[in-house]
Amino acid sequence: MKKAIFSTEISLLKTTIERLLRRKANANLTKIIRKTHPADIAMIMRGLNIENQKNLFKLSPTFAYKAAILEELDESLIQNLLSEENITNISKIFRHLGTNDQAMIIGMLPKETQDIILEKLEAEDLEDVEEIMSYADDSAGSVMTKETFMLNQSLTVKKAITELQSYPDNERVFYVYVVDNKEKLVGVISLRNLVTSKSTKKLREIMIRDIHAVTSDTDQEEVAKIVAQYNYLALPVVNKQNRFLGIVTIDDIVDIIRQEASEDFLQMAGVGKDREILLKSPVGNAQSRAPWIFASLIGGVCAAAIIGYFDSLLQEMIVLAAFIPVIIGVGGNIGTQSSTIVVRGIATGRVDVDNSFALIIKEIIVGVILGALYGALIGFCSELITGNTLPNLGLVIGLSIGASMTIATAVGASVPLLLKKLDFDPAISTGPFVTTAIDILGVALYFLIASQILI
Repeated sequence: MKKAIFSTEISLLKTTIERLLRRKANANLTKIIRKTHPADIAMIMRGLNIENQKNLFKLSPTFAYKAAILEELDESLIQNLLSEENITNISKIFRHLGTNDQAMIIGMLPKETQDIILEKLEAEDLEDVEEIMSYADDSAGSVMTKETFMLNQSLTVKKAITELQSYPDNERVFYVYVVDNKEKLVGVISLRNLVTSKSTKKLREIMIRDIHAVTSDTDQEEVAKIVAQYNYLALPVVNKQNRFLGIVTIDDIVDIIRQEASEDFLQMAGVGKDREILLKSPVGNAQSRAPWIFASLIGGVCAAAIIGYFDSLLQEMIVLAAFIPVIIGVGGNIGTQSSTIVVRGIATGRVDVDNSFALIIKEIIVGVILGALYGALIGFCSELITGNTLPNLGLVIGLSIGASMTIATAVGASVPLLLKKLDFDPAISTGPFVTTAIDILGVALYFLIASQILI
């Protein structure tokens, strides 16, 4: 196995590879690639242009090495690399991929290419790949691997160990899954318990019957939560009749967690949910972000309309305009903090949506404390900041900041919980939607308080 390297070494290696690519020193590049872990080459490829990515991929020494690179790359990069590969080479690469990776990559290719590759797969692999491709995207079935190990409950421990030793793909064996004569999952045995049990015992005597399993249509995010909660290395997948189908392994779980986290962060930032937005063209990137910017624009127009409604008040006391950015800024900031905390809590299972009233109250109390603190600070300093001695200006600013921050925490905490209760993704509530709502409410409260106290 090639040794993994640290980030400083990767940076140096990237610089070296880029220099050799410019010189077209293919022989030296091939030597370097042979000595480098495929995951490190995949990381370096992400920072190269398309032409250099393809050159590096072509120089990879074996089809197994190319397969290992593909396992580490994003969808659009895989499509670019395979676009100029002939069908024969793609088929040879596929021999070194698991069925779940085969299904994922085939789904990226044009329909005519899919048909040709499927014809070249061995009968057993073809059946497994077609089964995985039939499941919905982001479901347990779509990410499971069929290369797993199951044994009948009537076997003895001695016979089971013999079977395990003869299994060709035993690097994916984390547990022994025990089935009945109809291949229904009835138990699981750790490898440690298997090798330490008496050789004459039958598997049904030593297996654990209380199994955490998921069905093929379970959402992949739920799969990741179960694995994270119980520290499993793999999770079995069954159909509705409890027939054993395959497993979702820990390496796939890591990818799922990364994908889901990326998706949530992108939505919270208001740039859509496309995990590969950095790899899109400027036009495609703009299309993904345009709807979210439009949502913010609507909020800005509403805030502008409110300011316009109080135009006469502003004309009389122009100093009020100086604090509009402050009111909007502190409210939006603390509101985003609250919504981010809640969304993260929901994602990790630390927030119970059905019993969330206490959390909302807690966030409101935080808003009151911080609102009082910063409201008092800015209120007392308002004359110093603006040089204006308007009576009660500090009181208006202080009350407005306190009210804005209090309402912002209430909105930021409650909107994600409400969306989750309605079976919507809570991540979409952050970013533009929460901040826009807070901007409108903050500006409206500011001028209402000012109109009551200053007039």
